[in-house]
Amino acid sequence: MTRTSPPRPISADALTVYTQPGSGARFDWGLTGAAELGRVCAALVVVDVLSFTTAVEVAVGRGMRVHPFPWGEQAAEYARRVGAVAAVGRRRMTPEHPWSLSPAALRTAPVVSDLVLPSPNGSAISAAASATGLPVVAACLRNARAVGRWLRAQGYGSIDAPVGVVAAGERWPDGSLRPSVEDHLGAASVLDALVGVPGGLSVEAAMALAALASTPDVPAAVRGCVSGRELVEDGFAADVEVAVQVDASDVVPVLRKGFFSAA
Repeated sequence: MTRTSPPRPISADALTVYTQPGSGARFDWGLTGAAELGRVCAALVVVDVLSFTTAVEVAVGRGMRVHPFPWGEQAAEYARRVGAVAAVGRRRMTPEHPWSLSPAALRTAPVVSDLVLPSPNGSAISAAASATGLPVVAACLRNARAVGRWLRAQGYGSIDAPVGVVAAGERWPDGSLRPSVEDHLGAASVLDALVGVPGGLSVEAAMALAALASTPDVPAAVRGCVSGRELVEDGFAADVEVAVQVDASDVVPVLRKGFFSAA
């Protein structure tokens, strides 16, 4: 009978490699990537272009405080506990309840002081990242350059105070991560604004940036990618058009004490 050896334990040094040490700006994907970078970075940036972080930028820009919350039916109960309005799915919007994950709808919805905004990707990552106590920034194509400027002004980007940029990605039907074009380009746009930070870019961050450099028309790429086409075909083309307004905003939403507000 053939005996198989037990799996070898992963050394502490090997685990450290996953955090991209020795660089001031780092890049990874999804909830697991955020958890890894959150162990060592001084600040985290979450990018979910279609549509959580775009919706956050729009709402915060209008003066709302946005509470991230994982996707699920508990959002309404949480909103009641904190005295907020709970956003609903796009298809559940009504004239009486126009607050949803739709950035286009949030541009015209009545302003409320506190909005609970659930989503399965960017919001879930932000809510988990907030438990680290680190400042968590919501970035999208609309405010990527402003986010980069703010991070540099705060002194992030050195080896001693690295920043982790996390592309949220989408989900396959089995729940596994589906890397997405729009979040790749959104994260790369933030990294583009961080070029030249004292600690430099990790290899992963530099490779993400290379994708942006080879994309001559970012709005067209987002409109034509799977996520963009999915929203258009579902009747939410207006959300895509809001999301592809590159560098249209100077709003920098920072998550502290459980909610996003303007830095």
